[in-house]
Amino acid sequence: MELLPGKQAAQRVEGILNAKYQVHGYWVDLTIRNISGVDPTGRLDFGGGEYVPAGRMRIAPQPQRSADTYQWWDLPRGCYLIEFNETLNLAENEIALLEPDPRLLRTGATHSPIFLRGRVAPIDTLLDVQAQRLEVKQNARSSRLRIFQLGNASEARALLRKAPEKQAQVLRKRAGR
Repeated sequence: MELLPGKQAAQRVEGILNAKYQVHGYWVDLTIRNISGVDPTGRLDFGGGEYVPAGRMRIAPQPQRSADTYQWWDLPRGCYLIEFNETLNLAENEIALLEPDPRLLRTGATHSPIFLRGRVAPIDTLLDVQAQRLEVKQNARSSRLRIFQLGNASEARALLRKAPEKQAQVLRKRAGR
């Protein structure tokens, strides 16, 4: 597995607002397009027949000053869904890690790191605000996207086929056979 340099990773990301500020050595910053509140009821069951995702209640950003080009979301403590400006298109042998930017963590908010595969549009995640309030400006850089190349697709499939055989060899060796 190989971590792609930022410039290579950026080739898999569409909708970058400003590459000069978003593309780094080994990651691409993602920027916030929309923030929604979480409708209070979702449903999760074993088989999926009664599954209902929590709804989204769009939150409109507000201007802080009349001269502002971009507006702000004012978020009290709680959970929110954030949607990014960028979308992702990965090859079969690639996987991306979406993680919170350290600056987001220092504001008293976070989101879980998640792995993404294939075409993801839109990219979104659940934002957890633990501070009393968080003010977020439109297009704020909140998250980092790192892309890993797993090898070519046929190599990846071959490794998966060999995995049970290798595991059996290790177990036999441990058992002293």
